[in-house]
Amino acid sequence: MRFMMLMIPPSYETAPADLDPERMKAMMKYNEALKDAGVLITLDGLHPPSTGARVSFATGKPVVTDGPFAESKEVLGGYWMIDVASREAAIAWASQCPASANEIIEIRQVQEMGDFSEELQQAAAGFENLPGKGARR
Repeated sequence: MRFMMLMIPPSYETAPADLDPERMKAMMKYNEALKDAGVLITLDGLHPPSTGARVSFATGKPVVTDGPFAESKEVLGGYWMIDVASREAAIAWASQCPASANEIIEIRQVQEMGDFSEELQQAAAGFENLPGKGARR
């Protein structure tokens, strides 16, 4: 089962790009543990929303809004994609993260084609083999 663990840091929309070196070392040790256990598929940190953009479609046409986004309450700071046996295993890995006291990790299971009805699987035929889609270790 694939799970995405989403890091939600506080005040990230206004956070400086600099990270504390000791915190970075602790995070890299955690990432190495995920890799050594054979559960890590991929991971990335994300730049703050102030450097991003949103594309909305409320009018039926794309409208681009540059960051920062005043209405944001929670933003993503990064993610890990892991492959583990269960939701409980994903929670166990997230619980080992050296996150600070005010950070949150949201855990979401990745949808697999088998999760959908036969009709939806037929409608999506051919997309299950996209590069990177469903990649396994």
